[in-house]
Parts: sequence; structure tokens; C-alpha cells
Amino acid sequence: MKIALLIEGQTEKVFVRHLGRFLEPRLSGRMPRLHPILYHGPTPKNDNLRRDVNRLIESGPVYADAVIALTDVYTGRADFKDASDTKRKMREWVGKNDKFFPHAAQHDFEAWLLPFWEDIQKLAGHKMSPPAGAPESVNHNKPPSYRIKESSRPATRGVIT
Repeated sequence: MKIALLIEGQTEKVFVRHLGRFLEPRLSGRMPRLHPILYHGPTPKNDNLRRDVNRLIESGPVYADAVIALTDVYTGRADFKDASDTKRKMREWVGKNDKFFPHAAQHDFEAWLLPFWEDIQKLAGHKMSPPAGAPESVNHNKPPSYRIKESSRPATRGVIT
């Protein structure tokens, strides 16, 4: 089985490798091949998403048995209200397709890294305070990806609020 993963950036690309290591012992002998499709920006919308999904499932050099889209609610524009709205719109754009599985981070994918703030501190060499609240509550005004980037810049090291 081959699964195409539609992803937006480098964080998600690194995640695919760790996802494979996580799944392999749990899917002994049934591990699918994971094929990331990196967009270097937001996942396509409307007919562009439908075209990409159908091309991956029906033909092409990457033929896939399933397509999973990992996208952010936060795109820099107000495209989506929340994760449910994002997944609903993606399903509408692709149309009826039981091989397509949309997933959305409430704000951005990097929110799922915030529980590992101590590791981020060590890697970035800082002691900045973590964002307050649950990872999915870190909002559009300063999404997790911006907070993580900020923590890596020497000139901006301090307390993140």
C-alpha cells in the first residue's frame, strides 16, 4: 500500500520520517509506503486540490492507494474558521472520494510541537517561556510556527507571551 501525504512545509516533511518510525513496529508486515508531496506553502484549494488528489489516486508517477492532506487552519489568510471547517471544505473541493483523508491543525502544524517546548529550548539554546495554554489554543495572532522561529533567533530571545 502506498499513501501520498500532501504537506505544506519542512516541519511536516521531517514529521513523515518520524511517523514512519512510529508506525513501523505497530504495523508489522503491513507498513504502507509513505510518499510526501511537499507544497512549500498552503495546500491547494478548490479544483487544484481535486486535480492533485485524483491524479495521485488514478495515475501518474506516484500512484497512491490513499491520499492524506495535512494542512493548517492558519494560512496567512482567513480561509477557514477552524479545523472542522477546513476538513469540510477540503472534502467538498475533492468531492466524493473514499481514498481521500483531510486533516487540519487548528492553527498550524507546529502547534503539535509545543508540548515538547523543553526540547525546543535545548535545540535553540534558549530559556524562553512556552506559550500559555493548550497547543491548539495558540492563535492566528501569533501562531506556533512564528513562536518557534522567534525562539531560534538570537536577537529576539526573551519571554514569549
